[in-house]
Amino acid sequence: MDARIDYHGIPIAAKYMKYIQSAGKVLSDSALPAATRELVHIRASQINGCGVCVDMHTKDAEHAGETSVRLNLIAAWREAKVFTEAERAALELTEQGTRIADAAGGVTDDAWANAAKHYDDDQLAALVSEIALINAWNRVNVLVRQPAGDYRPGQWG
Repeated sequence: MDARIDYHGIPIAAKYMKYIQSAGKVLSDSALPAATRELVHIRASQINGCGVCVDMHTKDAEHAGETSVRLNLIAAWREAKVFTEAERAALELTEQGTRIADAAGGVTDDAWANAAKHYDDDQLAALVSEIALINAWNRVNVLVRQPAGDYRPGQWG
């Protein structure tokens, strides 16, 4: 499969990606744990069917020391015993924040309160921003049909 357009080679797209990459740098410097950030990236990407993001974030997570057991169970996190309560709260918020259109009221108060039990305001802001950012990346990649499978850890910074 080939991408519909060379999104990286178009000046307006390159400029846009520069800005969202800058947003990602802000979040990578936040107090939200790196493992949680990758779980968020992977779960939203699974939901959105973004192969290139699933490829990238699973490989980056594995490269950073994440176990194959945890990576393989992200899609079934509710039934898995390998995630902390904080990670489970982040995954729930990710699912609800990614599937906003599927819920009449958006993100539930219960999901928000559960996340707030585990993360301070700075971490919550980073978590919300991570969810929004990965959803933006997913949409770009799905729209242009960016192919997946050949990512190398650290390839895009």
